[in-house]
Amino acid sequence: MDHTSPILITGLNGSLAPRVAQAAKQRGYAVAGWDRNAVPPDVPAAGDAFLAQLQPRAILHLAIGSEAWAGQLASYAAQQGIAVVFTSTAMVFDHVPNGPHAVGDTRTAKDDYGRSKIRSEDAVLAANAAAMVARIGWQIDPEVVGNNMLRALDDWQLREGCVAASQAWRPACSFMTDTATALLDLIEQPQPGVHHLDSNAEEGHSFDRIVAALQTQHQRAHWQIRVHADYAHDQRLVGGAGRMPKLSERLGALRPR
Repeated sequence: MDHTSPILITGLNGSLAPRVAQAAKQRGYAVAGWDRNAVPPDVPAAGDAFLAQLQPRAILHLAIGSEAWAGQLASYAAQQGIAVVFTSTAMVFDHVPNGPHAVGDTRTAKDDYGRSKIRSEDAVLAANAAAMVARIGWQIDPEVVGNNMLRALDDWQLREGCVAASQAWRPACSFMTDTATALLDLIEQPQPGVHHLDSNAEEGHSFDRIVAALQTQHQRAHWQIRVHADYAHDQRLVGGAGRMPKLSERLGALRPR
């Protein structure tokens, strides 16, 4: 891949995309973002003009947006013969039927967010037979704010006076740096279709054990962990073909399963 032309990464004002951009730059790539104020995603002509001017060498679509936008990016990638990855979510699967969830399982989301991601997945794959969809779980990072498990647990403790953690939930989750690495690997070695990126897929740690390990590793002695079983779901995204390190490799307080 020509590193002098930029990789387009949408969602740079979010949580995960900046980590992906950081990792891309460390590999020597130029990175460009999508400024929604300058280029409204709901104006296809503006998007077409932006893409024609930028001429990205690959596209990583991490931003929240419509299926039309996702389809437009995938279509452009097909026309130009470049790699495109759309980042989706474990939330395309409801807790009924229970997981672990394989790549080809029926998507059962009932909430608006999960259903919107289903529509975007379909738009991307319909527009580009070589496109890649990467489903991810809850991301973990010691620094990043936003949709980050560690920061959310801090907020729960502050707001609720405890961290409620279900022992009946086996979440799909990974560290952001590992997810960023896996996404870039897909760009560099494209494999069309749907991919599951989940560091908990093989070991299947319950949420209460993950929370306890985070408490130890990241010095959160003030957390008051309340273990319960009110939410039951094996949310793991299986079938990831070893693309992600095991969660115990990143959380030393977790014993391998």
